[in-house]
Amino acid sequence: MKTILNLIWLVFSGFWLFLCYMFAGVLLCVTIIGIPFGVAAFRIGVYALWPFGYTTVERRDAGAPSFVVNVLWLILAGWWLALGHIVTGLALCVTIIGIPLGIANFKLIPVSLFPLGREIVRTDRAFTDRW
Repeated sequence: MKTILNLIWLVFSGFWLFLCYMFAGVLLCVTIIGIPFGVAAFRIGVYALWPFGYTTVERRDAGAPSFVVNVLWLILAGWWLALGHIVTGLALCVTIIGIPLGIANFKLIPVSLFPLGREIVRTDRAFTDRW
């Protein structure tokens, strides 16, 4: 089922969101200071390309610096990437088949707003590795 959802996702929103994240990553990597932001954009872009079967968990070793960097991320790229998820999610929720995909888009909004301090893991390992 995850593969079918991922293939439908890829066609209707995943590829376009992936391109947005890659574009943001390239723009952010133009300066040396922006490279960590660009790497985060690339990481989330791959997650946005094939999201079913994966989830995000908070890293326990992330502290106050990740909060400060997340605020910078929000100003530089996070708000418009989240806006892309909102628009795509609303468009997908118009049809019954698209509702799970729209919900998946809404679940990607927090990680698009505040990506640093989060780790992308397989769904079956999300809780077993942490305990």
